[in-house]
Amino acid sequence: MNFQLIGVNHKTAPVEIRERLDIPIASLPDALKRLVEHAGVDEGLILCTCNRVEVLAKTRNGSADLRGFMRDYFRVEPSTYESHLYEFSEREAIRHLFRVTASLDSMVVGEPQILGQVKEAYATARAAGAVHSHLDHLLTRAFAVAKRVRTETSIGASAVSVASVAVELAKKIFGSLNGKHVYLVGAGKMSELAARHLLAHGAESIFVANRTHERAVVLAEKFHGEAILFEQLYDTCDRADIVITSTGAPHAIFRREHGELFLSRRKNRPMFFIDIAVPRDVDPEMNKMDGIFVYDIDDLQQAATSHLADRKQEADRAEQIINVEVDRFHDHLQTLTVVPMILSLQDQLESIRQAEISRVRGRLGTLSAEQELAIEALTHGIVNKIMHTPITTLKSAARNAEATTVIDVVRRIFNLTGQKKQAEEDATQTVIEDPDSPEEPEN
Repeated sequence: MNFQLIGVNHKTAPVEIRERLDIPIASLPDALKRLVEHAGVDEGLILCTCNRVEVLAKTRNGSADLRGFMRDYFRVEPSTYESHLYEFSEREAIRHLFRVTASLDSMVVGEPQILGQVKEAYATARAAGAVHSHLDHLLTRAFAVAKRVRTETSIGASAVSVASVAVELAKKIFGSLNGKHVYLVGAGKMSELAARHLLAHGAESIFVANRTHERAVVLAEKFHGEAILFEQLYDTCDRADIVITSTGAPHAIFRREHGELFLSRRKNRPMFFIDIAVPRDVDPEMNKMDGIFVYDIDDLQQAATSHLADRKQEADRAEQIINVEVDRFHDHLQTLTVVPMILSLQDQLESIRQAEISRVRGRLGTLSAEQELAIEALTHGIVNKIMHTPITTLKSAARNAEATTVIDVVRRIFNLTGQKKQAEEDATQTVIEDPDSPEEPEN
């Protein structure tokens, strides 16, 4: 199976590079359409979060030019990001997807948000017609692997969230959070989690501003806070000690002149900006001002690394699960090469069975229902026993270099040449099935 993956993430590229490759949610369907129209690509998925932009494709020959797709789509000078790219194919592409979905490649290892983000990318790609067979199977397995990791390890329970890191940093700046006011700019889930943590550690009140005011009202009500019209953002933001911003705006909404305005109104009392947006909401120039502290998503990553030792043992167990599941899925893909032959063999022997029953039926006379069932059971049993050794041999050979030879021998012995084309067409409809697949997690 020809899987290819290319991308950048928080480990390989700073936020100023990632934000130049950001794809707004509304633009994803068009990006997916252009991806599957790209030469050599049959199916595709694009995962775009604050920490990563990745393109996953099922290709025709395993050598589609995904770098060319990125050059054509993003219209960004390749020299600015190509040194930050990583590329995987086949088994390593599968491994990377499993690790990402299981949150082993996340900024905060074990955080649960990435699974939901991959599912959203999958749903978008399916709706756009970009995922329909082989990638569907791969992603379904990735979700099942993530569920197994969460079930069999404690990696999620021991995770350090972005929200808890934000609380830790705020305490370093203010000493105590008692009586502090928090301003949410944007009503996203991560902002909500951070606000919940800050309130639990002593923050006094919450203000919420969002471009869709109704969402701001709903979120403010959860915290018994105050919803503010987005147009009043700059007139009210100085009321807060801690600003958590994640708007999805294409450019910075807080600039140096805003920081100067806020500090003058606050009589130089410090402000802490937690910028979890990509592209960033806060101009880095603001961090150069005395009294303004700005942490973006990469800064939060650095703060989180101090807790990695506590999760290493669980992460190691999770990696072992990933290794087993990669081998298992790869072996399953290998067996798919012999599916057409197995289907041909089944059809051939079933045809012989039916023909022989028809040939002798006239000599058997009138049969009862029980006798009909007995004949069906007897002949099916004989056919299954005959098929067992060839099918087992074919599946075993599929994992080795001898696959082609064994397939050819079985085809000649059972005279299956004439059925090859139809069997291959039937196999196309069955390659998605895997009876040994782990249970898919609930949405």
